[in-house]
Amino acid sequence: MGKKKEKEIDLNNLKPEEELKYEIASELGYLDKVMTNGWKSLTAKESGRIGGLMTKRNRELKKQQTQEGKTES
Repeated sequence: MGKKKEKEIDLNNLKPEEELKYEIASELGYLDKVMTNGWKSLTAKESGRIGGLMTKRNRELKKQQTQEGKTES
């Protein structure tokens, strides 16, 4: 079996979920590492930190949208 070829990362053409992931990686200082070596180069701790922050932000966004919906009614 050969190695999978890594896809080129186009930061201008990302899904919203991916955009959030890259944004958090950038804030934590991991973006350079990801861009040069891919996501597999991150440690479990680094990946977990990104995933945790993504979950937290998604929860906050959902809560905010719920509150906005209640005030509009």
